[in-house]
Amino acid sequence: MSAVYKDDQEDWLTVCLKYLLFVFNFLFWLGGAAVLGVGVWTVVKKSDYLSLLASSTFAVSAYILILAGSLVVLTGFLGCCAVIREQKNCLSIYFFLLLLIFLIELVAGVLAYVYYQRLSEELKQNLSSTMTENYAQPEKNAITFSVDRLQQDFKCCGSNNSLDWALSAYIMSKQSEGRVVPDSCCKTITPFCGKRDHPSNIYKVEGGCITKLERFLADHLLVIGAVGIGVACLQICGMVLTCCLYKRIKMDPY
Repeated sequence: MSAVYKDDQEDWLTVCLKYLLFVFNFLFWLGGAAVLGVGVWTVVKKSDYLSLLASSTFAVSAYILILAGSLVVLTGFLGCCAVIREQKNCLSIYFFLLLLIFLIELVAGVLAYVYYQRLSEELKQNLSSTMTENYAQPEKNAITFSVDRLQQDFKCCGSNNSLDWALSAYIMSKQSEGRVVPDSCCKTITPFCGKRDHPSNIYKVEGGCITKLERFLADHLLVIGAVGIGVACLQICGMVLTCCLYKRIKMDPY
């Protein structure tokens, strides 16, 4: 009688572990969708600003999240199959894929955190020279577009202020046609509106575009880091549950 009771108890524990793993897989998919969404949004919607950064760390973090999110979708299906069939080989593969994704997301989170610490210094050292030396120059169309987009999106003019443009290669060239700032500095863009730098005509933001871009990137890096590390922690639960189910299946004589 005690042996039958023990077998029933073991079966009950195995069923509970299977349901817990199903619940985990659902949360895992949601987390994977969040990871993939943040990565794709960063690359597709915010890629215009990436050409203004001296380091590729920000972009690399986003691409890592896309890789991790894609693996999550595939791994989730494998996890469901492994749980339904109770195959030890599938559970082993599932566990190692969880471990791999955990490490990938942890790397993305750490990269985002490290880059967050030195973001301000990088922008101060490189953004001003990138804008003044490369704007509207031959074969620098990507930077020109990015600067125009930056100044319009964040309603700013120049890296620190509008005076930064005075010694820029573009303003000092004949190409500027008498402009004192690019037209993208204007509150309302019209042809040659950059000839007048009065506060009523152009954006005069304290701290310039550096302050605005730094705040934007810092907030976004926090999201990347939080999502990456958060889902990585969720996967620890999945790995523990997988190990427990593997052990229960291994103990089953059938």
